[in-house]
Amino acid sequence: MTFKTYLVALVFLASYSGFSQKVWTLEECVSYAIEHNLQVKNTAYNNDSSKETYRQSVRNLLPNISGSTSYNVQFGRSEDPNTNDIVNTQFFTNNYSLGANIDLFRGFQKLNNIKASKFIYKATQEDMLQEKFLLAFRVMSAYYDIKFYEGLVANSLEQQEISQSNYDLVKKQVDLGMMAGADLYEAESNLLGDKLLVTQNKNLLTTSKLTLLQEMNMTEEQDINLMPSLEDTDVTSTEEVVLDSLYNAARGFVPIVKSQEFRVLAAKKQLQSTRGGLFPSLSFSAGIGTGYFETRRDEDGNTIPFRTQFKDNTSKFIGASLSVPISNGWANRSRVKQQKIAYLQAKNNLEIQEQELFQLLQQLVQAHNALTAEYDQSKQKVKAQELAFAIAQKRYEKGLINAIDLFQAKNLYGVAQNENLQVGLRLKVNQSTIDFYQGLPIFNIN
Repeated sequence: MTFKTYLVALVFLASYSGFSQKVWTLEECVSYAIEHNLQVKNTAYNNDSSKETYRQSVRNLLPNISGSTSYNVQFGRSEDPNTNDIVNTQFFTNNYSLGANIDLFRGFQKLNNIKASKFIYKATQEDMLQEKFLLAFRVMSAYYDIKFYEGLVANSLEQQEISQSNYDLVKKQVDLGMMAGADLYEAESNLLGDKLLVTQNKNLLTTSKLTLLQEMNMTEEQDINLMPSLEDTDVTSTEEVVLDSLYNAARGFVPIVKSQEFRVLAAKKQLQSTRGGLFPSLSFSAGIGTGYFETRRDEDGNTIPFRTQFKDNTSKFIGASLSVPISNGWANRSRVKQQKIAYLQAKNNLEIQEQELFQLLQQLVQAHNALTAEYDQSKQKVKAQELAFAIAQKRYEKGLINAIDLFQAKNLYGVAQNENLQVGLRLKVNQSTIDFYQGLPIFNIN
C-alpha cells in the first residue's frame, strides 16, 4: 500500500463510526435519491393524472346514462297532472325515469381526443424519466465532488506529514547547533500552514457531503460515507468521441426530446379534434319513464294502486338529434386557428430541444477532448513535481537549499496532485455523461 493510499484510508476511517454505518456506492446514492426525491414524486403524480385523463377519454365513448326520481306534494290551487284540471286539494305525485344518450358522429372529436391524451400520457412518462435522470446527474456530480475533496484532504494530510517530518528534522539539527533558529521558525510556519489547509479541506468535504445528503433527501443524517477506493477516481485512456454518432444515438432516446415529440403528436390530434367542431354532429337517445299520481282514481273513486300505475303509466321514447353549426361568432374557427398555432409552437419547441441537445453534446465532446489532454499532461506534471520535490528534500537535508525553497517545491508538488485529481474526476464525470448519451446503462433507472 502506498503512503497516499494509506492516508486516504485514514480519511475514511476518521469519518467512519463503526462497521454498522452504511458505505454508499454511486448507484445506491442514485437509487435512494430517486425513491425519496419530492420533485420526482411530483412528476409521478402528473403522470398518474395524465393516465387517468387518457382512460377517461376512452370512457367518453360510452353512452351517457342517467336515472331520476321525484316526489312532489302539491298545495292549494294546482294542475292535476292526471287530468290537467285545476284543483284545490293537496295531493302528491311520484315519477321515475331512465334515459341514455350516445354520440354517433361528432367530427371524430372523441377519437382524436383519445389519441391526444394518450400522447400526453406518454409525454409525462418521459418527463418523469427526465426528472430522474437530472437528479441522477446531480447526485453523480455531488458524489464526485466528495471524492475530490476527500482527495484534497488526503493530499493535504500527505503535505502535513512531510512538513511534520521536516520540522522534526530541523528541530533536531537546531538542538545540535547544526542549523539556525530561524530555520525552525520557517519549518514551523510551513507545518501550521499545512494544518490549516487540512482543516479547510475537511470543511469543504463536510459541505460537499451536505450537498449530497440534500440531493438524496436524507434529512435525518449529518454524514455519509462513500466507497473508499482510489480506483473509483482513476481514469483510463478513452476513445475518441464522434459528435454525429453521439447525437444520433442520443436523439433516439433522450426523455426530454421524446416528451416533446409526443407533445407535437398530441397537438396535431388536438388540432384535428378542434376541426371536428366545424362539422355537424349526430346523436341518438332513448328513455323510459313512469309515475304514480294520487289523483288518479278508478270508477269507484278509489286511488289506483302504485303497482298498477307504475305499469300503466310507463312511457318509452327513442330519438335522433342532428346539430349543424352555422354561426357562433366565428368561435369555432378561432379555436381552430389557436390550436394550429399551438401545434406549430409544439413543433418549434421540439426543434429547440433538438438544438439544445446538439449544443450540449458539442460541449461534452469538446470538454472530453480538452480534459483527456489535460489529464495526460497533469499526470506527467505530478511525476515531474514529485521528482523535483524529492531532489529538493535531499538537497535541504544536506543544507544546499533553505526552507523557503523546500516549501515552494512541496507546494508545487501538492498543487500538481490536486490539479490531477480535479481533472481526473471532471473527465470521469464527462465520460459517464457521454456514456449515458450513447445509451449505456450508467444509471439503474426504470
